[in-house]
Parts: sequence; structure tokens; C-alpha cells
Amino acid sequence: MPSQSRRGLSLALLSLLALPAGLASAPAPARAQAPAYPTQPIRLIVPFAAGTSDTLARLVGQEMSKALGQPIVVENRPGAGGNIGSEACARATPDGYTFCLGTISSHAINPGIYPKMPYDVQKDFAPITQLASQPNALAVSNSNPARNLQELIAQLKAKPGEASYATSGVGTSIHLAGSLFAQLTGTRIEHVPYRGSGQVTTALLTGEVPMAFDNLSSVLPFAREGKLRILGVTSTEPSAVAPEIPTVASVVPGFESLSWHGFFAPAATPPAIVARLHKEAVAALHGPAVSGRLKDLGITPVGSAPEEFRRFVAAETARWGEVARKADIRID
Repeated sequence: MPSQSRRGLSLALLSLLALPAGLASAPAPARAQAPAYPTQPIRLIVPFAAGTSDTLARLVGQEMSKALGQPIVVENRPGAGGNIGSEACARATPDGYTFCLGTISSHAINPGIYPKMPYDVQKDFAPITQLASQPNALAVSNSNPARNLQELIAQLKAKPGEASYATSGVGTSIHLAGSLFAQLTGTRIEHVPYRGSGQVTTALLTGEVPMAFDNLSSVLPFAREGKLRILGVTSTEPSAVAPEIPTVASVVPGFESLSWHGFFAPAATPPAIVARLHKEAVAALHGPAVSGRLKDLGITPVGSAPEEFRRFVAAETARWGEVARKADIRID
């Protein structure tokens, strides 16, 4: 080693030895810890106006906010069957401060009926949990002579294409339920869309339409007053709020149509934040403040794991896409 290099090394060693005791081995300063999530209000986008979806989101969100220590602010952004609000959620900054409610319409049916979707259900969202599900109902007016599902199907087959059924709109879950019913029974029924569940009920009560698919909670009070008849529920098991009503599946094997709701975050939201939102949503669902209210509405809480919910959404998207294709249901 050259003498100049040896002198440099010796000076460096002497400088190190001259440092105060303990300083030479002092650890590097610790990095500042990131603040715990959340530290600010959280936005919950509901892609629909007032109704069951909005009520469910607010019920669960209110309880979650208590556990998270930050307010959850509900933002209603309705339009295009839920596409407008869902797109806003998909495009939001994935930092845990925006998530959204999704439904069978926005996250399973719409991909099969809108040729140009503004988002990809599988790629643009991080599923948090399926919140709940609710059966629909097949109801008939009192002027309809059918007293059960067998009689109704026989009636429809005797006069193909002459009967009609009402729903709350084109491309809704209950529209697709009617299409599935027609496909599985080999019948032809004209679809008559209205602008909401209230108009559907009025059409049934007045006999303007002979039958309808609608939310069970919407038609059940009128059925119990004898103003219309419910021939079947669209779940595979009888509803807990009306166990006396048979299932459509008991007469039409393979029939099932449930309205469901879930929470989604933008796709790149950190897994730890998704896990936290999942934990608090499930706790809220099964807490007394929410579970009792859902029972009154005839809604069953679920609370699935994120990956389980992802698989469920994929299966639902495929199933309803096929129903829409066979029925040639498109919204341009």
C-alpha cells in the first residue's frame, strides 16, 4: 500500500477514536411513523338516489364512522343505472378516503347491457364486502285469476306474448328477473317498465298490469291487506319476513334473483385499508343498530371476505350477462 494511502487510513482511524463515547456506534435517526388511518373524513359514494341502497349505505356508514373515529360523508351520484357514481369511485384517488356502494345493477348487470361501460368491474375496484341481499317477489293483481305459480305459468303458455309484467325500469334487477323467469318457463311476456317501485305497485293495485316483479318489501304490505297477491319470492329459500310465501324455484328449478349490495374501493387502495374497512363494515352489519333495521326491511346481512366477494361478483356478472344476451336487452 502506498505511504500516502496508509497515512490517510491512519488519520481516519484516529478521527473515529476521537469521537465522544457511544457516538461512533449511534444508530441512524428513526423514520417518522405515518399517521394512523384515517385522519380525515371519508367519502362514501352511493350511485343511486334515495331508496333501499341509500338507506343501507347510511345505516352501515354511520356505525363504521364511530369505530373509525372520522365521519363518513354519503354522496349521492345517481344516473345511468349506477354507472355515473360507480365511475367516480373507480377514478377516485385510492387512498382509503373514497369508497362506494355497488349493487347487482352497477356491478353485475350493467356490464352485460351497456355496450360502452365507463369502468371495468373486475379491474377498477377492490371489493370490500357484500353487505346484504334481498329477495324480490312475483306479484299479481287481484284481477288476475292465477292463484299460484302453476296456474300463472299455464296461463302464460296458453296465450304467449299477450300477458305483460311491470318493473321499475329497463335493465334493473327485476327486469332481468322477469327475463330469467320467461326463459326458464318457456313463456313470452311483454315487459312494461315504469319509473319506480311506487308506480309498479299502483299499476298492480289498479289492474293496469296483471303481474310484476318488485322488491318484496314494496309489495308485502299490500299483499297482507289483500290488495294484491304474491305468488313467489325470488330466493331459493323462503323469506324470513314472509315464510308462508313459496319460492319461485320450488316450481321453476334454477330460478334465483336476489338484489344485493356491497362496498367497493378504487382498485389500488392499499390492502391494509381495505381490510380495515371490511372489518368495520362487518362489525356494523351485525351490530344491533343495523341488524334490527335490516330485519324489518326483509334484508339479510352477509359480510363476506373481499376475495369471496370478488368471486361472487364475477359469477353474477357472467350469469346476468347471459340472461341479458338471450333476452336481447341493451341500453345504448
